[in-house]
Amino acid sequence: MKIILLYFLFMAVQNCSGNGGDASPDVPTCVIERIERLKSEPVRNPPAYVASYQYGGATVYYVPSAAGDQMSQLYNEECELICQPDGGLTGRGDGKCADFFEQRTHERILWRDDR
Repeated sequence: MKIILLYFLFMAVQNCSGNGGDASPDVPTCVIERIERLKSEPVRNPPAYVASYQYGGATVYYVPSAAGDQMSQLYNEECELICQPDGGLTGRGDGKCADFFEQRTHERILWRDDR
């Protein structure tokens, strides 16, 4: 009985610490490639991250910008750029998805730079 409990405890710890927040296999290739590029860049302040959300009835992938005057990127499941929800000179992105921050749900952090 103790061995079974130890096995389940070990598996639970492995699942919690597993890949450090790296993307799962169901994440589009472009998002995984973006995460790999971010890992090779200098550490940002605040730290870089990539998240998925439900927005407009679909799963989308949000990649924040490195600086306020650059625009963030929002991709669909086919790796197409949907819009740039924030950043730029006005801080409001390209205006194509102005309701993103109010309407997004089911946040899932796919990766966060913990260097």
